[in-house]
Amino acid sequence: MAGRFFKRSEAKTDTSEPLVLGSVETKSEVSAPVEPVKTPANALDFVDEQVNLHRYLLDKINLTILDTMEDDELHEELRPLVRAYVKDKNFPVASTELDKLITQVSDEMLGLGPLEPLLKDDTIADILIVGPNTVFVERRGKIEKTAVRFKDDDHLMRIINKIVASVGRRVDESSPLVDARLQDGSRVNVAVRPVAIDGAQVSIRKFSKKPMSLDKLVEVNALSKGMAAVLSAAVEAKVSIVVSGGTGSGKTTMLNALSSYIPEDERLVTIEDAAELQLQQPHVVRLETRPPTVDGKNEIMQRDLLKNALRMRPDRIIVGEVRGGEAFDMLQAMNTGHEGSMSTVHANTSRDALSRMEQMVGMADLPMNQTAIRNQIASAVHMIVQLSRLRDGSRRVITISEITGMEGDVIQLQDIMKFVRTGVRDDGTIIGEYRATGIRPRFLKDLETMGVNLNSEYFDPSKAN
Repeated sequence: MAGRFFKRSEAKTDTSEPLVLGSVETKSEVSAPVEPVKTPANALDFVDEQVNLHRYLLDKINLTILDTMEDDELHEELRPLVRAYVKDKNFPVASTELDKLITQVSDEMLGLGPLEPLLKDDTIADILIVGPNTVFVERRGKIEKTAVRFKDDDHLMRIINKIVASVGRRVDESSPLVDARLQDGSRVNVAVRPVAIDGAQVSIRKFSKKPMSLDKLVEVNALSKGMAAVLSAAVEAKVSIVVSGGTGSGKTTMLNALSSYIPEDERLVTIEDAAELQLQQPHVVRLETRPPTVDGKNEIMQRDLLKNALRMRPDRIIVGEVRGGEAFDMLQAMNTGHEGSMSTVHANTSRDALSRMEQMVGMADLPMNQTAIRNQIASAVHMIVQLSRLRDGSRRVITISEITGMEGDVIQLQDIMKFVRTGVRDDGTIIGEYRATGIRPRFLKDLETMGVNLNSEYFDPSKAN
């Protein structure tokens, strides 16, 4: 392995002695243990040195075989190189620090450098980079600063370009804003100069390797058992649902959880700006928008994908988030034989979600008056699930509301279940309970014809559910 690990021009004919740092050293010299020493206050700056070492190694190794090597195998091949480099530079490095440096260099070569440990940490939900020297993370709804940093702007931009290039996107001065995703589906938003004044800004919304189910959300008290039962039954009954909430309230997580109750014999089409939904059904068609090229051409928008999706014989269409004129096409799909479709929208309340959809339909520049738009919404959308991230960092379902039609020129909306706050603990944790309003949703009759009967206690306003 050592022979093919180095570039052909530097590989030695005598494979018993690996060539390190372009000079002839005996095997005993290369593999001699580094003496553990106490790290002084001005010890090796791993961020700077790993970048320098990474650049150095690029000239020494055979890059074509990197993708074929396991992590452990790569570490073993790097160990003698890094040992010799440290010895040559006279760095006082303890054995544990040497292992850390080897790991960081391999992350730099194969992964996303300083971000790799954060991406592997399952307790982190968001990674927020504010220039090369400042990185924040979110744990349990709270933002905290980390010691992670990049060497400089160039180092950070190289990592950013690695991310966006993997999904066919680009980011530079002519196109300073981009949405992308990592291989695991995590969402990435990037803003660079000139729009980002203090250096590149990166936001990574991580997703758990296993999609959250409604049962798991009940366990973490994001909603009640009764709410979960009503929502899962609504999905099975092909009730068209809009998930509403603010940034980071868990809209995509909820959409993933709801989609798991769609029958497996249905054909689903998903439409997103950056593919992040994790649907488990066997028959899923995933469509993703495309930004314009350098000359401003060949852009594919959500409206284009929605129109095309209607020709793909879908049973349901799931739009990751509606932001503009595509809202009209989504409503049209729900009204023309694609009941049970779902989407998300940014709004603070269920009533605000209706207003937002009304505004977005208006962005389609169609000759429709306000009453006609509201009639479209009232006939297409049956239920709104409102989420919120509370002050204590917890994410909860605040209301489950049903649209019952129009009265005059006003859309009628009634809450079926809601979260009622009852107080705040000394540590700032919000106390509350989930209660029904006493109103039974209209789709219960459809459920009964399907042989699904919900527990009547779920709708009893005198009991917390």
